[in-house]
Amino acid sequence: VQLQASGGGLVQAGGSLRLSCAASGRTFSDNAMGWFRQAPGKEREFVAAISWSGGSTYYADSVKGRFTVSRNNAKNTVYLQMNSLKPEDTGVYSCAAPSSPTAPIKVVLDGLVDYWGQGTLVTVSS
Repeated sequence: VQLQASGGGLVQAGGSLRLSCAASGRTFSDNAMGWFRQAPGKEREFVAAISWSGGSTYYADSVKGRFTVSRNNAKNTVYLQMNSLKPEDTGVYSCAAPSSPTAPIKVVLDGLVDYWGQGTLVTVSS
């Protein structure tokens, strides 16, 4: 099972990036999923989560109104659209998911997941 994040890069403050997380090895179409990030020298933090249907989404206060999480279950892929980027958004972004499709989305919010993907680096210059 693999979760592979992509789409990171270097962008100026105020710019946008779209991250993708492609799952392989099993389907996650029935699982809540989430995005986390880790800035240099800091703990990993929750960024966004989405229910299996996409009907419910949750965001960290620091990204509300700027980031949008979405998913395409037919492609087994979750996305993170990041707009109005700030230097403090710099970090390695990873996607994550619980193993069980019945796990509540709170499991993702709390970071109590079973699968962590390889991250993608986002660097926002001022």
